Amino acid sequence: MTALLWFSTLPPLWLQIAITGAWIGLLGLLAEWLHRYTAVEPEVVRKVVHIGAGNVILLAWWLQVPAWLGIGASIVFSAIAFLSYRLPILPSINGVGRKSLGTFFYAVSIGVLVAWFWSIQQPQYAALGVLVMTWGDGLAALIGQRFGNHPYKLWDVQKSWEGSLTMAIVSGLISLLILLAVEGNLWQTWVISLVVAIVATGLEAFSKFGIDNLTVPLGSATVCFILCQLWR
Repeated sequence: MTALLWFSTLPPLWLQIAITGAWIGLLGLLAEWLHRYTAVEPEVVRKVVHIGAGNVILLAWWLQVPAWLGIGASIVFSAIAFLSYRLPILPSINGVGRKSLGTFFYAVSIGVLVAWFWSIQQPQYAALGVLVMTWGDGLAALIGQRFGNHPYKLWDVQKSWEGSLTMAIVSGLISLLILLAVEGNLWQTWVISLVVAIVATGLEAFSKFGIDNLTVPLGSATVCFILCQLWR
């Protein structure tokens, strides 16, 4: 089904690039300002960027940005993120030598989802996967760190039940809103949203080396896509 958010008339490519670039640029400036001039904790700054940057998928969907542009941007940011693991390129987002490739996986996952779902004209699943990671994982980390009084361990990764509950609620809500907009208010919409929430929460529970930034979006989008095809 054609997404309800798409333009009937496409804006020119230069305007698409300008709007998307402006959003990313504002996020970068905000991150640097928070990092340099406020006492906000580095992890909070990272999550602000994590949440803000993921919303670019909505711009890409809304503006119908061509797949090659989204994939190209993903490659560029993946390279920058990988280099920042060793070099102080993004000090407000990654600490030098920080034992996580989360930012790298984040950029890679967006590129993979755009390549897959743009090619079959089903961008809603790419948006769902990215936003589940963006909002679900981001808020789960913040809530878990601030209010996580009931920890648990999965292998050697420590999580909290408060954070996991946040992940489940936010993932389910995002899935529900997107499927309601695209598929309509069907019983399958509610069941699929619940399944996606469970899958995303399970994948987020294992986040060693930031791998959840890859598994959560890809897993959520894949499960949702398969179930929608089966029940459609």
